[in-house]
Parts: sequence; C-alpha cells; structure tokens
Amino acid sequence: MRPKEEVIDAVKATLAYVEQYLPEDEPLREARQRGIDVGATPIGAAGGAALRFLAAAISARTVVEIGSGCGVSGIWLLRGMRSDGVLTSVDVEPENQRLAREAYAAAGFPTSRARMIAGRALDVLPRLTDGAYDMVFCDAVKQEYPDYLGEAVRLLRPGGVVAFDNALWHDRVADPANRDSDTVAIRNLGRMVRDDDRLVPLLLPIGDGLLVAVKSR
Repeated sequence: MRPKEEVIDAVKATLAYVEQYLPEDEPLREARQRGIDVGATPIGAAGGAALRFLAAAISARTVVEIGSGCGVSGIWLLRGMRSDGVLTSVDVEPENQRLAREAYAAAGFPTSRARMIAGRALDVLPRLTDGAYDMVFCDAVKQEYPDYLGEAVRLLRPGGVVAFDNALWHDRVADPANRDSDTVAIRNLGRMVRDDDRLVPLLLPIGDGLLVAVKSR
C-alpha cells in the first residue's frame, strides 16, 4: 500500500493536470486577473471548459448565468453556445458586469450576444420566462444555491442543464463536521439535486467541484 502522503501528492498532481489540460488564452487570462483584482473569484479553467462542453453538447442558444465572474464563465459559455445564442448574465455588482462586457468584447463577441441584468438573482430570476432556457449556471451567493435550484428548474426546457460551481466548497462539503452556513447550503443543494426525480445529476470533482444535472424530458 502506498503511503498516505504519496497518495495525496499523486491526487494533487492529477487534479493540477486536469486543471491545466485546456490552457486559457489571453482574453480569459485577462478576465480572470480582473476578477481576482476586484475580489470576484471566477470559475477555474477546468470548470470553464466543462461549461463550454455542456453548452456545446446541448447546442445551447439561451443560457442564464448567475454571477458573472467578470466575464470568465461567460466567455467559456459563449464559446460553447450556438453562434446565434444569447447569454443572460445576472450580477448584483455593476462593476463586475462592466468588466464582463469588456471581456466579451476582447474575446470577439458582439454586444448582441450578451444581455446584462443588474440586480439580486432572486429578484431577477422570477421575471424570466418559464421553460425558455437551455442552460442555467450558478456561481453567486452560496446560501442562496437551494433557491437558485428551484428557479433554474422552472426556467429550463426539458433536456436543459443546470450547473453549480463550488459544489465541494474548498473540500468542506465532504466533512460533516463543517457546519458553517455556506457549507450547509451547498451540502443541502447536493441532496436536493440528487433526490429530485426531475433531474439526472452528476458531481464532477474538477476545480472546486461542479454539480450538474439534466432536466428530465
């Protein structure tokens, strides 16, 4: 049996390899740095690549993003969406949205490809149309994740995909001793997604964890 420390090092090396498998280009790197500078931690490269893959797999034309990450997640999503697709990005911070717009432009997307809505997600989402979206990506207030799920299921068409970043929350979710409010909310979300008969779920151990589910047809 391999020593525990050796196993841990091997796992870390594997996860680092996965994270670096699809390197980010200049528009993504610049958007990521701007996000870090203003304290809006964007989704990691592997998670972003997963979003692009999912959007491409379902030929997404309409996507809702909760939390802009200053443009990182939006670029990944737009690159996977159809060429006529429109990203609806919701963020409570106008500055984050301004930076996201700059990031989309730097990545070569026309302004018509993104609809930016400023406001608290739980105030904005109820105004969006039932069953009108192919994908919903959530990366905002962790304690609101369970509420985002209900809105996402309503917004998605049958066969649509919902995705939540930070589903492992810095390795805290797997340890039942961690009972802070963010961890508990994400843990509860995982149970809700797993137990919802309307959803086909999968928890991906990439980045800080990506919880995805398909709405049953």
